[in-house]
Amino acid sequence: MNEFFLKLIEKLGSIDNTLLFAVSIIPYAIFLFYLFKIKFINNIVKTGFSLTVLFVLITILVSIFTLNFYDKTLVEVDFLHGLAESFLTLSDFVILFGFIKLLNSLEVKNS
Repeated sequence: MNEFFLKLIEKLGSIDNTLLFAVSIIPYAIFLFYLFKIKFINNIVKTGFSLTVLFVLITILVSIFTLNFYDKTLVEVDFLHGLAESFLTLSDFVILFGFIKLLNSLEVKNS
């Protein structure tokens, strides 16, 4: 079983996943489309999930910059990797703040 598992992990590690990441924007765009149709969800939550797309865009741009300027991948340039990841942290905080505000606005119904 361990040998099978190791061969499976090795095979999965050799697959180029660039196309998968590029295509993954489609289900996320569908998610955002339907999220914006829900009136119950406040705009802060919607903005937070939209900022995730900004994180992806900034990560792509910074990755291209590191490949051209440093001749390294983004993972190998720590301060730029941290900068790109900070946009994901920002979007996560906005989502969290929006859900906290949403929960605080709900009326408590006692039975």
